[in-house]
Amino acid sequence: MPNPPQGSTSPNRPSPSTLDAVDNQLDALINRIQSLSGAAGTSKAPNPQASSGQAASEHPSAPSAHQPGGAPVPSPTRPTREQSPPPRPNPAGSNPQSRGPAPNARPAAPAIPGYQPSRDEPWRPPEPTDIQKNRISETLLEAIMFRYLLNTGEAEGRRIAEQVQLPFRMIEPILDRFKKDQHVAYKSSTATNDYVYVLTESGRAIARNHLSDSTYYGSCPVRLNEYIESIKRQSIEGQFPKRKDLLSAFSDLLINPKMLERLGPAIASGRGMFLFGFPGNGKTSIAERVTGAFGKYIWIPRSVDIDGDILRVYDPMNHVAAMPEASSGLLDSGCFDKRWVRIERPTIIAGGELTMEMLEVLNNSTSNISEAPLQMKSNCGTLVIDDFGRQKMSVDQLLNRWIIPLEKRYDFLNMASGKKIQVPFDQLVIFSTNLEPKDLVDDAFLRRIPYKIEVENPPESDFRKLFEIMCRVTKIPYNADAVDYLIKTHYLPINRPFRNCQPRDLLLQVRNYCLYNDLEVELKNEYFDFACDNYFSVM
Repeated sequence: MPNPPQGSTSPNRPSPSTLDAVDNQLDALINRIQSLSGAAGTSKAPNPQASSGQAASEHPSAPSAHQPGGAPVPSPTRPTREQSPPPRPNPAGSNPQSRGPAPNARPAAPAIPGYQPSRDEPWRPPEPTDIQKNRISETLLEAIMFRYLLNTGEAEGRRIAEQVQLPFRMIEPILDRFKKDQHVAYKSSTATNDYVYVLTESGRAIARNHLSDSTYYGSCPVRLNEYIESIKRQSIEGQFPKRKDLLSAFSDLLINPKMLERLGPAIASGRGMFLFGFPGNGKTSIAERVTGAFGKYIWIPRSVDIDGDILRVYDPMNHVAAMPEASSGLLDSGCFDKRWVRIERPTIIAGGELTMEMLEVLNNSTSNISEAPLQMKSNCGTLVIDDFGRQKMSVDQLLNRWIIPLEKRYDFLNMASGKKIQVPFDQLVIFSTNLEPKDLVDDAFLRRIPYKIEVENPPESDFRKLFEIMCRVTKIPYNADAVDYLIKTHYLPINRPFRNCQPRDLLLQVRNYCLYNDLEVELKNEYFDFACDNYFSVM
């Protein structure tokens, strides 16, 4: 075909200026792709046509170098519209023929910027990148999004992403599909290149159907096996706290060195123990501080997906959230999975109110949302059964429920749908009681609680030291003569035993007496006489 006249273009071929614009756009796009894939700074690959020996001017659709009018010719190393983009360079810059990792090699955990594993935080959940790759149930995610839109009426796309705690780039395709299927409509656009979504009639019908199954529209749940794996990575077993860790945990308590020597191995074992002894000697105070000997933080999921059943794990009543500091700016650079919550290692205390129902999965028949039992919420921490033997249920019921989990370190839970699941039983269980353990349980159970520690009465020296400590706490000037009078008058003559709680209780009685009578708050013999008459009247 003859060349067109100078200054004209073929009707089937784009003009040179158009080709230049397309070339520039393609160059910018390729550079962007290479920079995102870690190939920034590497040299461009050779032109595939040049490598095959075909000149650019010989391409059937390319402008000829001898074309009249002196039209510019694309660079031989720049792909044109008809040419394929250059192959992506090896991100590592290695020989493309070099052997890759072994087929069975375990993939390395993705690096999280700003995070290094430590004893205080041994693991952090990486941010999900893809629904299929991270094995997120898209059906469940869609149901949650429908319920949320039905509940709120309208919401921006990024607000929906915040609700399900997933990156916006992961839910944007789902919203686009909702729009294409006419389940949602755009109410308006936003300044951040987003839209405000509302449900259409068909969308509301779908949302109501999902609402009949469950009312849950919180964060997208994690899979059960992910939760089990997280417990293994953060278990208290294997941490083996040392003496310095215990001294730090009990820094605000006066602990007898002999007691500390007995507590140390029991706590380091991460298994279970009995704390028994007379009331008022600090059994509960000791149990509350045991968790401080282990690492500070763990990550737990907000909820767990069990084949479509929702099981809530995070409980603000029992867990203390301690999320990493968020970065300032429009974009959140916290590269962790927002479906998880970082909490202080839990210490959950259950006293006389403990019932058998609290040790099983609790299901709300109206919302069809299940609540994890106490032992599951205390995983990787401490579970204290206070006043053991005084619960509403019998001791035998509790022992029969836990006799296998205490030994095997896993528990079986029954879901409302009839499913039975196996979950870790990974916590330090402390039974605190004023009664003798042998009077409560049989030998078979005592064998599964390897440590039985008696919290004894303090000696006189520790008792006097406690008065000094509690005077600083209650801001009452310490008077050694008044304390000496108290011991010689109200304790030694009648062989009254010392208790760790008594210095605090007697000092509070003295302070209240002084405040009521508009007296200076101080320690005097007559004030201790008044306090002892009240405190020991029936003891």
